Amino acid sequence: MERTFVYTISHKEHDTPIGLYLKSMGFSASNLTALKKMPESILVNGRWEYMTYRLSEGDTLLVRLSETSGSPHIVPVPLPLSIVYEDEDILIVSKAADTPIHPSQNNYTNTLANAVMYHYSSQGIPFTFRCINRLDRDTTGLTIIAKHMISAGILSRSLAKRSSLSREYMALVPRFSVCGAQLPDAGVIREPIGRKPGSTIERFVDPMRGENAVTHYRKLWQNEDTALLSLRLETGRTHQIRVHMAYAGHPLLGDSLYGGDLQKIRRQALHSCRLSFHHPFTKESLTFTAPLPEDMKRLIL
Repeated sequence: MERTFVYTISHKEHDTPIGLYLKSMGFSASNLTALKKMPESILVNGRWEYMTYRLSEGDTLLVRLSETSGSPHIVPVPLPLSIVYEDEDILIVSKAADTPIHPSQNNYTNTLANAVMYHYSSQGIPFTFRCINRLDRDTTGLTIIAKHMISAGILSRSLAKRSSLSREYMALVPRFSVCGAQLPDAGVIREPIGRKPGSTIERFVDPMRGENAVTHYRKLWQNEDTALLSLRLETGRTHQIRVHMAYAGHPLLGDSLYGGDLQKIRRQALHSCRLSFHHPFTKESLTFTAPLPEDMKRLIL
């Protein structure tokens, strides 16, 4: 994957070292280290310069990124790939159910990574797979893939800080808990989440050792026994929505791991429906949406 960035130095940036300037543009220390190893990656007015070179007003700084190797252990496989948006820096896709993000034991050729690698290898483009907001295997909807190491770093930091990247999900849950309590129309669940002892997969609310986790929800629709929720995350713990809704007494329909009803749907009824963030380079505010998949939609018709 190759990408070129061009910057014109202003008066206020005069006498700034290249490395410091690029850090202000979102480049990380590891990005700068990698760029140093790439031939003619930093040019000022057409001349190669060191990161310590001090820029002058009116200079043209060109940064040439060239990633010549990809993800060697991810096999390109011609799988369906639903692309919502693509530019030089990011790829937005809508993931189907029963699709892991990354290859793992017994899932070497059926993942989103395999499909993305094929998408680029078929064009002769070396590609390293970097998924920013990972979804569970059976969670559908929008996910962001960075097309190079610099956009990956900027977006990952935005996700960690929740500074400009917000995620909205839709989920189907029972309207009433097993105790007969109706789920309020809106609420916030603030319960720490940790790994369940003895399990590599399952999480649970752990007040003693869990990590801070905050989930906001509101009802969008309900009938006599089911509610459709919109959920927004302040934090991004593994299985956060699934664990919090189960803890509240309203586990997601189809979520066998956390006690969900399997009669209406055979996977957790969770969908990443909206992503909003600032573009890592243009800083434009972007919003992408994905409609409910058919297996969830048929339960609210």
